[in-house]
Amino acid sequence: MASVSIAPTSGVREHCGNTVGVDRLPDEMNDMKIRDDKEMEATVVDGNGTEAGQIIVTTIGGKNGEPKQTISYMAERVVGNGSFGVVFQAKCLETGETVAIKKVLQDKRYKNRELQTMRLLDHPNVVSLKHCFFSTTEKDELYLNLVLEYVPETAHRVIKHYNKMNQRMPLIYVKLYFYQICRALSYIHNSIGVCHRDIKPQNLLVNPHTHQLKLCDFGSAKVLVKGEPNISYICSRYYRAPELIFGATEYTTAIDIWSAGCVLAELLLGRPLFPGESGVDQLVEIIKVLGTPTREEIKCMNPNYTEFKFPQIKAHPWHKIFHKCMPPEAVDLVSRLLQYSPNLRSSAMEALIHPFFDELRDPNTRLPNGRFLPPLFNFKPHELKGVPVDLLVKLIPEHARKQCAYLGL
Repeated sequence: MASVSIAPTSGVREHCGNTVGVDRLPDEMNDMKIRDDKEMEATVVDGNGTEAGQIIVTTIGGKNGEPKQTISYMAERVVGNGSFGVVFQAKCLETGETVAIKKVLQDKRYKNRELQTMRLLDHPNVVSLKHCFFSTTEKDELYLNLVLEYVPETAHRVIKHYNKMNQRMPLIYVKLYFYQICRALSYIHNSIGVCHRDIKPQNLLVNPHTHQLKLCDFGSAKVLVKGEPNISYICSRYYRAPELIFGATEYTTAIDIWSAGCVLAELLLGRPLFPGESGVDQLVEIIKVLGTPTREEIKCMNPNYTEFKFPQIKAHPWHKIFHKCMPPEAVDLVSRLLQYSPNLRSSAMEALIHPFFDELRDPNTRLPNGRFLPPLFNFKPHELKGVPVDLLVKLIPEHARKQCAYLGL
């Protein structure tokens, strides 16, 4: 396998999530002060100026004759750290609402691509942007603060919870979570034209009471333009599509579908399906399951790699990877998402009509606690743009069609 090398090609083309194109930042967004509330006992959390008890005051509105409105957030705790910056939980003092604030260092020369993307998104399975503001430090560093809805759990933590109890996640939750993942992907791929490029359980937020799932972290997301190269060193390793490991720079939204297939397998197994130690080892893990890719498949992933010699390994049957009690529909859906050839993978919309989700379309299905399922069929017209009628009939069960009366089904 030593012949497979992975170069992070064309990294210079993408400025750390910023689109190239200089644009001045709006002045009113700098109208922002931080003050310490002396009456509060501040327990210090290491997190880039996001100490618990610190109060952030910002103003919104004031454009086109709108009244200016002051909003204050009290930082409560850091909930995520990364190379991008920090995410902290905060409470809006005016409304009592809990929010998540993602604070990232902003290059003053560029627009922030994540902010551009977040402004386009409006979907029940995508985390929503409430507003944003800029803040500065003593060193004159500029930070962008994205104020997002707060969702308490992640699919990653839910998987860990069942593992700790030595249990498999109940299949109804696997169906519910994965259906909502597919719906979010169908929306961002087809309605918005955005590829997320970092689908993994940590980026799937879950409300443990309603079991509604929301896709978050659009820090790597990008509109993929045919003919324009993109960096291949993207996406977290276990979920990285094989064409990325092969260094492809002209990939499609099918990379998100591969990642989603890995997430589905992990929800079913309780552990990652392809836990590679490195990029090359990641490929070895994939080959151990899917077998050696054919010349044709390698060509579909990256035409420059066809001369490489790989050890000839037979595919491991999917049904042997999963427990023998696993429903065949679950195994079938995994196999349709995890294909070497990107163009052979199911689209997110095709996945939504798969028989694996039929239980969710049954009007009598309830959560294990007897409650109703979260909303699954409240499709907006733009979500179903261009979807053929025969597909719509499978997608929207009869009992839910009044929610989509505009379709005339």
